[in-house]
Amino acid sequence: MRLHHLWMVALLMVGVISAPAYAKTIEYNLTIERLPVNITGTPIKKVTVNGGIPAPTLRFTEGDEAIIHVTNKMDVATSIHWHGLLLPGEMDGVPTFNGFPGIMPGETFTYHFPIKQTGTYWYHAHSAAQEQDGLYGSLIFAPKGKDPIQADRDYIVVLSDFIIDDGDEVMSNLKKVSDYYATNRLTLGDFFDDVKARGWDRAWTDAKHWGEMRMARTDLADVAGYLFLVNGKAPEQNWTGLFKPGERVRLRFINASAMSFFDVRIPGLKMSVVQADGQDIEPVPVDEFRFAPAETYDVIVTPKDDKPYTIAAESIDRSGFAIGTLATNEGQRGEIPQPRKRALLTMADMNMDMMMKDDPDMEMTPADMISGWAKTGALEGDKALSYADLRYAGIQKDTRQPERTIDVRLGGNMERFIWTINDKKFSDAEPIKLRYGERVRLSFTNETMMAHPMHLHGMFVQLENGQPAEKLPNKHTVIVPPGGSYSVLVTADAAGEWAFHCHLLYHMMAGMMNKVVVAKLDPGEIPPPPTAETTKPATSGGHHAGH
Repeated sequence: MRLHHLWMVALLMVGVISAPAYAKTIEYNLTIERLPVNITGTPIKKVTVNGGIPAPTLRFTEGDEAIIHVTNKMDVATSIHWHGLLLPGEMDGVPTFNGFPGIMPGETFTYHFPIKQTGTYWYHAHSAAQEQDGLYGSLIFAPKGKDPIQADRDYIVVLSDFIIDDGDEVMSNLKKVSDYYATNRLTLGDFFDDVKARGWDRAWTDAKHWGEMRMARTDLADVAGYLFLVNGKAPEQNWTGLFKPGERVRLRFINASAMSFFDVRIPGLKMSVVQADGQDIEPVPVDEFRFAPAETYDVIVTPKDDKPYTIAAESIDRSGFAIGTLATNEGQRGEIPQPRKRALLTMADMNMDMMMKDDPDMEMTPADMISGWAKTGALEGDKALSYADLRYAGIQKDTRQPERTIDVRLGGNMERFIWTINDKKFSDAEPIKLRYGERVRLSFTNETMMAHPMHLHGMFVQLENGQPAEKLPNKHTVIVPPGGSYSVLVTADAAGEWAFHCHLLYHMMAGMMNKVVVAKLDPGEIPPPPTAETTKPATSGGHHAGH
């Protein structure tokens, strides 16, 4: 009897030892409600999550099960999209996609999905203009073991654009008059500066062309009047991250703005970019970087001196800064840099092929062939990050050549504030259909004079940035420069319906969106997984342009 008992205990112990480790369940409760917030000095009702802006940071570890209960206390429907996450389509959070109806007033919806990645991500509304009104927050996924990115301090830096008008009101104003917010037009003085720089004939000819096209060289941003925030704080409120001299400080930059590109720098400090859109990259030392709405970059800085350093994120139209401080003590402030001179668009920022067709006699001087949008104003000798610098940290699993190329033309009608993909608004477009497992090139051509950050839900794309196939970096959002082109590769490994859109909120709302359907076929039709024979490196000569 005793021997039998010992045998049973031994079997039980073997079973316990060999049993798989169960994932940890992490649960959050989020309540969405319109409440007064005081950012400008006057309380204004905005969309809050758990009473504040931005929404709470949600933290998980790779392998966790996420359960997030979202309660809607507004009188309109809402939603939350988990930006950059690999998850089941029905949990992606886009109303009408994958059978998700949105979260109706008074209802609670529970999101439930596994955490299959690490890094810095964010979440936001995908309903009307609620993202602009405050519904955005950060997501941090820690690796299971030791983080390959070591730091003594770790801070999230969420940048956003705050406006007194409700987001739906901003959209209505743009539809009525597309340049409703264009308050910073060229002056006669600007024209004579151009004459001085390039001569009367060239300056007059360009002014004439821009006038005939009814476009402005100052159209770097559609919306003016923003107050730029760091973690929900205005510049004078001075968000501060503390450090001790010599420490490695990790800054997780998230561009959670609705419409604003930022040029980010920390005067006096070099930054080492270690992550792009949540994905580890080989470190790139830079002095500054430009990023679009929805992009994220993690950087490491090592302040040596016992003094404050200013985190300066300047909007691309030079209308203001989002300001924070790295300091050794609370209350310290660094020097705020002078605003840089606003760049002006050039003919290179237009679709040149179309322009030459309309006017074959048009002559271009070399200066006109340099993008105005790409001019950051960086000091001579300083390094600004380029997509071409990004290299995947590790070896990409899928290096197959694409089976086909899908052209994605980005267009629009500025006067009517309509934005399109392949000449069609979302409401008129047929879905883009991909076979499960296939490898595809998306070839972007921007036929407009504005940059568009294009975001594909549910999957990462690999930039064709000139790096070897096994080193092409992953991104979830890609800037396509004005008048330019860029190409990316994607492996269609997520079945479902996925949103594909410009992440400038009002461009998406005005039509620059489509649906990508990845069809899971019968088992016999599913392409085999990559092997040594099938993973011949893709050519790295896709269309790309620096930004």
